[in-house]
Amino acid sequence: MNPPSCNRLCRRLAVVGITCALVTASCGGDDTATTVATSTTVSENTSTTAPPDTTTTVPDTTTTTVPDTTTTTVPDTTTTTVPDTTTTLPGEPFEMFWREGDVLGVVGVAHDDVLNVREGPGVSYDIVATLEPTADDVAAAGRSRLLSGSIWTEVVVAGTVGWVNTHYVAYLGATSDATSDTISMIGDTPAAETMVDLGRVVAEAYASTDIDSGITITVPPTVGDLGEITYDVIGLADDAQVGVRLHVFGEPDAGGEGFTLGTVELTLLCGRGVSEDGRCI
Repeated sequence: MNPPSCNRLCRRLAVVGITCALVTASCGGDDTATTVATSTTVSENTSTTAPPDTTTTVPDTTTTTVPDTTTTTVPDTTTTTVPDTTTTLPGEPFEMFWREGDVLGVVGVAHDDVLNVREGPGVSYDIVATLEPTADDVAAAGRSRLLSGSIWTEVVVAGTVGWVNTHYVAYLGATSDATSDTISMIGDTPAAETMVDLGRVVAEAYASTDIDSGITITVPPTVGDLGEITYDVIGLADDAQVGVRLHVFGEPDAGGEGFTLGTVELTLLCGRGVSEDGRCI
């Protein structure tokens, strides 16, 4: 482009208010000035074009309603019922004997010991009560459990509910005079230096020869006009009759050197129940 051309261009551009100095300074031997002028014109034109008013077309998100999640109902898992595993009893149910309401007696417990009543069936449970060796007012509650090596039954003792090992409870049957039968089994009227020894002779006469019977002094010896002692023999071949309780009376010898058998009172100890006439059933 030559200078006259630049002058003509300046006059044209002046009409639209563009400074001619910017153009003339760019005039030379190439086409860049035209490019600059053209781009300047475009810039001038767009600067006067009103841009869209975007402030009126953008949604007002500040007023958009957001669901109030703070009021969403969440299931209250704190009230979910969880199975109470603390009441799960060991072993298996055993429902053959010891019916609810039946009255049992303690058997086979030594005179200087007690029978523990436990919170549950088994020796791992806490002791909630104790029973004397000759307690005879133990009420069966109607539930029993078979554990490895033992059977436990639930009982009520003076308002306390607990469990006892059934080896140490039985139905108390009839009491009868067994003196003549005892002498017949022994073969003669026995005598011994002490009531403990005399009672042991009588108890061994009733012990089973088929199984190992347990022989326990449940009432210790006393001596007055007569000597007395009570033995329990537990474990007989008859499953209906678990044992016998032997209340042995001895007559002191004249020289005070021993005792001779006087009387034997025998009480049946039954495993399954007692008939109306006191026999084991």
